[in-house]
Amino acid sequence: MPDLQKEKIIEELHEKFSRVKGAVLSDFKGMDMPKINSLRKELREKSIEFRVVKNTLAKRAMEGTSFKVLDEYFKGPTSIALSYDDAIAPAKVLTEFARKEKTLKLKAGFAEGMKVEKEGLSDLASLPPREVLLAQILAVGKAPTQNFVGTLNAVLVDFVGVLNAVKDKKEQSA
Repeated sequence: MPDLQKEKIIEELHEKFSRVKGAVLSDFKGMDMPKINSLRKELREKSIEFRVVKNTLAKRAMEGTSFKVLDEYFKGPTSIALSYDDAIAPAKVLTEFARKEKTLKLKAGFAEGMKVEKEGLSDLASLPPREVLLAQILAVGKAPTQNFVGTLNAVLVDFVGVLNAVKDKKEQSA
């Protein structure tokens, strides 16, 4: 491959590694083309880019990016699933696919600037979607206020009940 073409690939990968939110590195050795194409289709449906690159080019491209934490995993046949929107999506898709297809070996992951070891990928994949997590956080934040308002309301209801009882007693004695 001519040097100019290699430099272009390195620049392109560097730009992608600079803005990636989530990624998973895997070893696809032993997978046949129909299975690889099936994986590519699943990833594409989730807006995840799937690339196979030379390890030396990838290592040069990750210089100066937070993706550098995955340097040690670029050995042997390596594919990269990159997501620019959802940090968890590549882990979800590839973990599920690796459960069905034993020849796909997950190496490591990357989520929001941090390395995720192979063992942590299934934990990452089991997280609920971002919207659900945000809703849970809001519910937890809202609960103390809601409880406080409920307590105040109960005090007012009790007070009104006592006033009505006093009123009723005065009406009976009059």
